[in-house]
Amino acid sequence: MGLEDRLADGPPPPSRETLGKLAALLDRQGISVDEIGKIQRVSDYQSLTKNEDGEAEIHDLLGVQFSPAWESGPAWETVRQGPPTKVTVRLPKPLPRPEGYEVAVVLPDIQIGYFRGADGDLEPTHDEAAITVAEQIIAAARPDKIVLVGDNLDAPEFGKYRLSPAYAQTTQASIDRATELCFRLRALAPEAEIIWIEGNHELRIAAATIENLKAAFGIKRGLAPDSLPVLSVPFLLRMDEAQIDYRPGYPAGSYWINERLRVIHGDKVASGGSTAHKFLATSKVSVLYGHIHRREWAERSREDFDGPKTIMAASPGCLARCDGSVPSTKGGLDLDGRPLQIVEDWQQGVGVVTYQPGDGEFWYEQVPIHSGRAWWRGKLYGCPIPTTL
Repeated sequence: MGLEDRLADGPPPPSRETLGKLAALLDRQGISVDEIGKIQRVSDYQSLTKNEDGEAEIHDLLGVQFSPAWESGPAWETVRQGPPTKVTVRLPKPLPRPEGYEVAVVLPDIQIGYFRGADGDLEPTHDEAAITVAEQIIAAARPDKIVLVGDNLDAPEFGKYRLSPAYAQTTQASIDRATELCFRLRALAPEAEIIWIEGNHELRIAAATIENLKAAFGIKRGLAPDSLPVLSVPFLLRMDEAQIDYRPGYPAGSYWINERLRVIHGDKVASGGSTAHKFLATSKVSVLYGHIHRREWAERSREDFDGPKTIMAASPGCLARCDGSVPSTKGGLDLDGRPLQIVEDWQQGVGVVTYQPGDGEFWYEQVPIHSGRAWWRGKLYGCPIPTTL
Protein backbone atom coordinates (compact mmCIF):
# COMPACT_ATOMS: atom_id res chain seq x y z
CA MET A 1 0.00 0.00 0.00
CA GLY A 2 1.67 3.23 -1.20
CA LEU A 3 1.32 6.89 -0.32
CA GLU A 4 -1.46 7.42 -2.89
CA ASP A 5 -3.60 4.76 -1.18
CA ARG A 6 -3.28 6.52 2.18
CA LEU A 7 -4.66 9.87 1.00
CA ALA A 8 -7.92 10.71 2.77
CA ASP A 9 -10.98 11.66 0.74
CA GLY A 10 -11.14 15.42 0.13
CA PRO A 11 -9.25 17.90 -2.08
CA PRO A 12 -7.55 16.78 -5.31
CA PRO A 13 -4.48 14.63 -4.68
CA PRO A 14 -1.02 16.23 -4.83
CA SER A 15 1.17 15.93 -7.90
CA ARG A 16 3.72 13.22 -8.48
CA GLU A 17 6.48 15.73 -7.74
CA THR A 18 4.92 16.57 -4.36
CA LEU A 19 4.51 12.88 -3.54
CA GLY A 20 8.19 12.39 -4.30
CA LYS A 21 9.09 15.20 -1.91
CA LEU A 22 6.83 13.66 0.72
CA ALA A 23 8.51 10.26 0.35
CA ALA A 24 11.93 11.91 0.75
CA LEU A 25 10.73 13.82 3.85
CA LEU A 26 9.44 10.66 5.51
CA ASP A 27 12.68 8.86 4.70
CA ARG A 28 14.76 11.67 6.31
CA GLN A 29 12.61 11.48 9.42
CA GLY A 30 12.91 7.69 9.60
CA ILE A 31 9.16 7.13 9.15
CA SER A 32 8.06 4.02 7.25
CA VAL A 33 5.06 4.18 4.93
CA ASP A 34 3.65 1.18 6.83
CA GLU A 35 3.46 3.33 9.98
CA ILE A 36 1.09 5.79 8.29
CA GLY A 37 -2.68 5.42 8.44
CA LYS A 38 -4.41 8.19 6.47
CA ILE A 39 -2.76 11.34 5.11
CA GLN A 40 -5.16 14.19 5.90
CA ARG A 41 -3.36 17.14 4.30
CA VAL A 42 -0.24 17.85 2.24
CA SER A 43 0.94 21.48 1.90
CA ASP A 44 3.61 22.40 -0.65
CA TYR A 45 4.71 26.06 -0.26
CA GLN A 46 7.71 28.43 -0.27
CA SER A 47 9.26 30.80 2.25
CA LEU A 48 11.63 33.76 1.83
CA THR A 49 14.62 34.44 4.11
CA LYS A 50 17.84 36.47 3.98
CA ASN A 51 21.26 34.93 4.27
CA GLU A 52 24.30 36.40 6.09
CA ASP A 53 25.02 38.64 3.13
CA GLY A 54 21.50 40.05 3.19
CA GLU A 55 20.52 38.32 -0.03
CA ALA A 56 17.04 36.82 -0.38
CA GLU A 57 16.74 33.02 -0.54
CA ILE A 58 13.67 31.00 -1.48
CA HIS A 59 13.00 27.72 0.30
CA ASP A 60 10.65 24.96 -0.89
CA LEU A 61 8.75 23.65 2.15
CA LEU A 62 6.44 20.71 2.63
CA GLY A 63 3.94 20.12 5.40
CA VAL A 64 2.02 16.90 6.02
CA GLN A 65 -0.71 15.94 8.48
CA PHE A 66 -1.38 12.22 8.94
CA SER A 67 -2.70 9.70 11.43
CA PRO A 68 -0.64 6.70 12.61
CA ALA A 69 -1.52 3.26 11.28
CA TRP A 70 -2.29 1.92 14.76
CA GLU A 71 -5.07 4.49 15.27
CA SER A 72 -7.68 2.30 13.54
CA GLY A 73 -6.32 -1.00 14.90
CA PRO A 74 -5.01 -3.97 12.91
CA ALA A 75 -6.33 -4.63 9.41
CA TRP A 76 -7.95 -8.07 9.37
CA GLU A 77 -8.65 -9.82 6.10
CA THR A 78 -12.33 -10.67 5.61
CA VAL A 79 -13.30 -14.30 5.11
CA ARG A 80 -14.74 -15.00 1.66
CA GLN A 81 -15.46 -17.94 -0.61
CA GLY A 82 -12.56 -19.81 -2.09
CA PRO A 83 -11.81 -18.89 -5.70
CA PRO A 84 -13.68 -20.57 -8.57
CA THR A 85 -11.37 -23.38 -9.65
CA LYS A 86 -11.06 -25.49 -12.77
CA VAL A 87 -8.90 -28.60 -12.56
CA THR A 88 -7.93 -30.91 -15.41
CA VAL A 89 -6.07 -34.17 -14.77
CA ARG A 90 -4.93 -37.05 -16.95
CA LEU A 91 -6.38 -40.17 -15.38
CA PRO A 92 -4.63 -43.54 -15.62
CA LYS A 93 -6.42 -46.71 -16.66
CA PRO A 94 -8.58 -47.79 -13.69
CA LEU A 95 -7.63 -50.90 -11.74
CA PRO A 96 -9.78 -54.00 -12.30
CA ARG A 97 -12.47 -54.93 -9.78
CA PRO A 98 -14.77 -57.97 -9.31
CA GLU A 99 -18.08 -57.82 -11.12
CA GLY A 100 -20.87 -56.49 -8.92
CA TYR A 101 -18.48 -54.70 -6.56
CA GLU A 102 -17.85 -51.01 -6.03
CA VAL A 103 -14.95 -49.07 -4.47
CA ALA A 104 -14.83 -46.32 -1.86
CA VAL A 105 -11.75 -44.33 -0.84
CA VAL A 106 -11.78 -42.92 2.71
CA LEU A 107 -9.71 -39.81 3.44
CA PRO A 108 -9.00 -39.08 7.12
CA ASP A 109 -8.25 -35.80 8.95
CA ILE A 110 -6.38 -33.53 6.51
CA GLN A 111 -6.25 -30.50 8.86
CA ILE A 112 -5.81 -27.95 6.07
CA GLY A 113 -4.28 -24.85 7.63
CA TYR A 114 -1.20 -22.66 7.83
CA PHE A 115 1.16 -20.79 10.13
CA ARG A 116 3.74 -18.15 9.27
CA GLY A 117 7.38 -19.16 9.26
CA ALA A 118 10.35 -17.02 10.25
CA ASP A 119 10.41 -15.46 6.77
CA GLY A 120 6.71 -14.57 6.94
CA ASP A 121 5.71 -17.16 4.34
CA LEU A 122 2.81 -19.52 4.99
CA GLU A 123 3.72 -23.07 5.96
CA PRO A 124 1.01 -25.77 5.81
CA THR A 125 -0.22 -27.85 8.71
CA HIS A 126 -1.58 -30.38 6.19
CA ASP A 127 0.88 -32.64 4.37
CA GLU A 128 0.90 -31.88 0.66
CA ALA A 129 2.94 -35.00 -0.14
CA ALA A 130 0.46 -37.26 1.67
CA ILE A 131 -2.44 -35.55 -0.10
CA THR A 132 -0.73 -36.23 -3.45
CA VAL A 133 -0.50 -39.94 -2.59
CA ALA A 134 -4.19 -39.99 -1.70
CA GLU A 135 -5.06 -38.28 -4.99
CA GLN A 136 -3.02 -40.81 -6.96
CA ILE A 137 -4.79 -43.71 -5.26
CA ILE A 138 -8.14 -42.12 -6.11
CA ALA A 139 -7.06 -41.71 -9.73
CA ALA A 140 -6.04 -45.37 -9.93
CA ALA A 141 -9.04 -46.76 -8.03
CA ARG A 142 -11.59 -44.61 -9.92
CA PRO A 143 -13.89 -45.00 -6.90
CA ASP A 144 -17.66 -44.89 -6.81
CA LYS A 145 -17.47 -43.03 -3.51
CA ILE A 146 -14.98 -40.76 -1.77
CA VAL A 147 -15.67 -40.22 1.93
CA LEU A 148 -13.84 -37.53 3.90
CA VAL A 149 -14.18 -38.31 7.59
CA GLY A 150 -13.93 -34.68 8.78
CA ASP A 151 -11.41 -32.28 10.33
CA ASN A 152 -10.23 -31.48 6.83
CA LEU A 153 -10.09 -27.79 7.82
CA ASP A 154 -8.02 -27.07 10.92
CA ALA A 155 -9.60 -23.60 11.54
CA PRO A 156 -7.40 -22.66 14.54
CA GLU A 157 -8.59 -19.04 14.50
CA PHE A 158 -12.09 -20.24 15.37
CA GLY A 159 -11.02 -22.58 18.17
CA LYS A 160 -11.45 -22.03 21.88
CA TYR A 161 -7.78 -22.45 22.71
CA ARG A 162 -5.18 -19.69 22.99
CA LEU A 163 -3.68 -19.02 19.56
CA SER A 164 -0.15 -17.95 18.70
CA PRO A 165 0.16 -14.95 16.33
CA ALA A 166 1.90 -17.26 13.85
CA TYR A 167 -1.49 -18.85 13.09
CA ALA A 168 -3.39 -15.55 12.86
CA GLN A 169 -4.92 -14.36 9.57
CA THR A 170 -4.50 -17.75 7.89
CA THR A 171 -8.17 -18.73 7.54
CA GLN A 172 -8.59 -17.39 4.00
CA ALA A 173 -5.55 -19.28 2.74
CA SER A 174 -7.00 -22.45 4.30
CA ILE A 175 -10.38 -21.89 2.64
CA ASP A 176 -8.71 -21.31 -0.72
CA ARG A 177 -6.65 -24.53 -0.44
CA ALA A 178 -9.64 -26.58 0.71
CA THR A 179 -11.70 -25.21 -2.19
CA GLU A 180 -9.00 -26.34 -4.59
CA LEU A 181 -9.07 -29.79 -2.99
CA CYS A 182 -12.83 -30.05 -3.56
CA PHE A 183 -12.45 -29.39 -7.28
CA ARG A 184 -9.43 -31.69 -7.57
CA LEU A 185 -11.38 -34.57 -6.03
CA ARG A 186 -14.20 -33.96 -8.48
CA ALA A 187 -11.74 -33.96 -11.40
CA LEU A 188 -10.10 -37.17 -10.18
CA ALA A 189 -13.44 -38.97 -9.78
CA PRO A 190 -15.91 -37.27 -12.14
CA GLU A 191 -18.74 -39.78 -11.56
CA ALA A 192 -18.17 -40.50 -7.88
CA GLU A 193 -20.36 -39.60 -4.96
CA ILE A 194 -18.20 -37.40 -2.71
CA ILE A 195 -19.18 -37.03 0.93
CA TRP A 196 -17.58 -34.67 3.46
CA ILE A 197 -18.56 -35.52 7.05
CA GLU A 198 -18.34 -32.62 9.49
CA GLY A 199 -15.71 -32.98 12.19
CA ASN A 200 -15.18 -31.00 15.37
CA HIS A 201 -12.79 -28.63 13.57
CA GLU A 202 -15.27 -27.70 10.82
CA LEU A 203 -17.83 -27.22 13.61
CA ARG A 204 -15.56 -24.52 15.08
CA ILE A 205 -16.73 -22.00 12.45
CA ALA A 206 -20.41 -22.41 13.28
CA ALA A 207 -19.72 -22.50 17.03
CA ALA A 208 -17.64 -19.31 16.91
CA THR A 209 -20.37 -17.55 14.93
CA ILE A 210 -23.03 -18.53 17.49
CA GLU A 211 -20.81 -17.47 20.39
CA ASN A 212 -19.74 -14.12 18.97
CA LEU A 213 -22.37 -13.02 16.43
CA LYS A 214 -25.62 -14.97 16.67
CA ALA A 215 -27.35 -12.75 14.10
CA ALA A 216 -24.89 -13.93 11.42
CA PHE A 217 -25.47 -17.65 12.03
CA GLY A 218 -27.40 -19.26 9.18
CA ILE A 219 -27.66 -16.00 7.22
CA LYS A 220 -28.12 -16.48 3.46
CA ARG A 221 -27.90 -14.44 0.30
CA GLY A 222 -30.85 -12.18 -0.40
CA LEU A 223 -33.84 -13.75 -2.14
CA ALA A 224 -32.18 -17.18 -1.97
CA PRO A 225 -33.88 -18.98 0.95
CA ASP A 226 -32.78 -22.41 -0.27
CA SER A 227 -29.10 -21.46 -0.63
CA LEU A 228 -26.27 -22.38 1.74
CA PRO A 229 -25.57 -20.09 4.73
CA VAL A 230 -22.76 -17.75 3.69
CA LEU A 231 -20.60 -18.49 6.75
CA SER A 232 -20.93 -22.26 6.39
CA VAL A 233 -18.11 -24.56 5.30
CA PRO A 234 -19.92 -25.89 2.19
CA PHE A 235 -20.63 -22.35 0.97
CA LEU A 236 -17.12 -21.04 1.59
CA LEU A 237 -15.62 -24.06 -0.19
CA ARG A 238 -18.11 -23.96 -3.13
CA MET A 239 -19.14 -27.56 -2.46
CA ASP A 240 -22.34 -27.17 -4.46
CA GLU A 241 -20.29 -26.29 -7.54
CA ALA A 242 -17.98 -29.28 -6.98
CA GLN A 243 -21.01 -31.52 -6.28
CA ILE A 244 -19.85 -32.53 -2.82
CA ASP A 245 -22.36 -33.69 -0.20
CA TYR A 246 -21.59 -32.04 3.15
CA ARG A 247 -22.89 -33.99 6.17
CA PRO A 248 -23.22 -31.62 9.17
CA GLY A 249 -24.12 -32.47 12.75
CA TYR A 250 -20.89 -33.53 14.48
CA PRO A 251 -20.69 -35.88 16.32
CA ALA A 252 -23.91 -37.45 14.99
CA GLY A 253 -23.14 -37.05 11.29
CA SER A 254 -22.32 -40.25 9.41
CA TYR A 255 -22.40 -42.01 6.05
CA TRP A 256 -23.05 -45.66 5.19
CA ILE A 257 -20.82 -47.13 2.47
CA ASN A 258 -23.14 -50.13 2.43
CA GLU A 259 -25.53 -51.55 5.02
CA ARG A 260 -22.66 -53.18 6.94
CA LEU A 261 -20.11 -50.35 7.06
CA ARG A 262 -20.64 -46.90 8.59
CA VAL A 263 -18.22 -43.94 8.42
CA ILE A 264 -18.14 -41.31 11.18
CA HIS A 265 -15.71 -38.67 12.34
CA GLY A 266 -15.71 -40.03 15.87
CA ASP A 267 -15.56 -38.53 19.34
CA LYS A 268 -13.77 -41.29 21.23
CA VAL A 269 -10.07 -41.17 22.06
CA ALA A 270 -8.07 -43.82 23.89
CA SER A 271 -4.35 -44.47 24.13
CA GLY A 272 -2.39 -47.52 23.10
CA GLY A 273 -4.39 -48.23 19.97
CA SER A 274 -7.51 -49.05 21.95
CA THR A 275 -9.92 -46.49 20.45
CA ALA A 276 -11.07 -49.19 18.02
CA HIS A 277 -12.08 -51.39 20.95
CA LYS A 278 -14.23 -48.57 22.36
CA PHE A 279 -16.22 -48.57 19.14
CA LEU A 280 -16.38 -52.37 19.02
CA ALA A 281 -17.83 -52.39 22.54
CA THR A 282 -20.77 -50.16 21.57
CA SER A 283 -21.40 -50.84 17.87
CA LYS A 284 -23.32 -53.62 16.16
CA VAL A 285 -21.89 -52.86 12.70
CA SER A 286 -18.44 -52.17 11.34
CA VAL A 287 -17.27 -48.58 11.54
CA LEU A 288 -14.51 -46.42 10.02
CA TYR A 289 -13.60 -43.32 12.02
CA GLY A 290 -11.12 -40.44 12.22
CA HIS A 291 -10.36 -37.86 14.89
CA ILE A 292 -7.43 -39.68 16.51
CA HIS A 293 -4.86 -39.28 13.67
CA ARG A 294 -3.61 -42.82 14.28
CA ARG A 295 -3.90 -45.96 12.19
CA GLU A 296 -5.90 -48.57 14.07
CA TRP A 297 -7.69 -51.74 13.14
CA ALA A 298 -9.45 -54.23 15.40
CA GLU A 299 -12.10 -56.91 14.92
CA ARG A 300 -14.47 -58.82 17.14
CA SER A 301 -16.56 -61.94 16.44
CA ARG A 302 -19.82 -62.58 18.28
CA GLU A 303 -22.63 -65.10 18.22
CA ASP A 304 -25.69 -63.82 16.36
CA PHE A 305 -29.13 -65.34 15.65
CA ASP A 306 -27.95 -66.20 12.13
CA GLY A 307 -24.60 -67.53 13.35
CA PRO A 308 -21.20 -65.95 14.01
CA LYS A 309 -20.79 -62.30 13.04
CA THR A 310 -17.52 -60.38 12.77
CA ILE A 311 -17.37 -56.60 12.87
CA MET A 312 -14.39 -54.30 12.57
CA ALA A 313 -13.46 -50.78 13.66
CA ALA A 314 -10.63 -48.98 11.94
CA SER A 315 -9.03 -45.56 11.55
CA PRO A 316 -7.04 -44.90 8.34
CA GLY A 317 -4.83 -42.36 10.19
CA CYS A 318 -4.54 -38.79 8.90
CA LEU A 319 -3.24 -36.66 6.03
CA ALA A 320 -1.94 -33.92 8.33
CA ARG A 321 1.65 -33.24 9.27
CA CYS A 322 2.78 -35.29 12.26
CA ASP A 323 5.68 -33.08 13.37
CA GLY A 324 3.98 -30.66 15.78
CA SER A 325 2.78 -28.18 13.15
CA VAL A 326 -0.89 -28.88 13.90
CA PRO A 327 -1.84 -27.22 17.22
CA SER A 328 -2.46 -29.99 19.77
CA THR A 329 -2.36 -30.67 23.49
CA LYS A 330 1.16 -32.09 23.18
CA GLY A 331 2.59 -29.40 20.89
CA GLY A 332 4.68 -26.41 21.90
CA LEU A 333 5.81 -23.03 20.61
CA ASP A 334 9.16 -21.30 20.39
CA LEU A 335 9.73 -17.75 21.68
CA ASP A 336 8.35 -16.33 18.41
CA GLY A 337 5.13 -18.36 18.68
CA ARG A 338 5.95 -20.86 15.94
CA PRO A 339 5.43 -24.60 16.50
CA LEU A 340 8.31 -26.69 17.78
CA GLN A 341 9.25 -29.80 15.86
CA ILE A 342 8.12 -32.86 17.82
CA VAL A 343 7.07 -36.42 17.07
CA GLU A 344 3.32 -36.81 17.43
CA ASP A 345 2.01 -40.36 17.89
CA TRP A 346 0.12 -40.02 14.63
CA GLN A 347 0.33 -42.00 11.40
CA GLN A 348 -0.70 -41.12 7.87
CA GLY A 349 -2.77 -43.22 5.54
CA VAL A 350 -5.98 -43.70 3.56
CA GLY A 351 -8.57 -46.45 3.49
CA VAL A 352 -9.87 -48.33 0.43
CA VAL A 353 -13.07 -50.36 0.64
CA THR A 354 -14.20 -52.84 -2.02
CA TYR A 355 -17.84 -53.70 -1.32
CA GLN A 356 -21.12 -55.03 -2.59
CA PRO A 357 -23.95 -52.49 -2.40
CA GLY A 358 -26.82 -53.15 -0.02
CA ASP A 359 -26.37 -55.84 2.63
CA GLY A 360 -23.24 -57.14 0.93
CA GLU A 361 -19.77 -58.06 2.00
CA PHE A 362 -16.82 -55.68 1.99
CA TRP A 363 -13.04 -55.76 2.17
CA TYR A 364 -11.14 -52.97 3.87
CA GLU A 365 -7.56 -52.10 2.92
CA GLN A 366 -5.38 -49.94 5.14
CA VAL A 367 -2.88 -48.00 2.98
CA PRO A 368 -0.07 -46.57 5.14
CA ILE A 369 1.77 -43.47 3.92
CA HIS A 370 5.39 -42.95 4.94
CA SER A 371 7.35 -39.82 3.97
CA GLY A 372 5.03 -39.06 1.07
CA ARG A 373 5.09 -42.60 -0.37
CA ALA A 374 2.74 -45.59 -0.26
CA TRP A 375 2.81 -49.12 -1.64
CA TRP A 376 -0.62 -50.31 -2.76
CA ARG A 377 -1.59 -53.21 -4.99
CA GLY A 378 1.87 -53.74 -6.37
CA LYS A 379 2.67 -50.12 -7.15
CA LEU A 380 4.59 -47.33 -5.40
CA TYR A 381 2.73 -44.03 -5.21
CA GLY A 382 4.25 -40.63 -4.58
CA CYS A 383 5.03 -38.99 -7.94
CA PRO A 384 2.98 -35.91 -8.89
CA ILE A 385 -0.05 -36.40 -11.10
CA PRO A 386 0.19 -34.25 -14.30
CA THR A 387 -2.20 -31.37 -13.64
CA THR A 388 -3.31 -28.27 -15.51
CA LEU A 389 -5.03 -25.63 -13.37
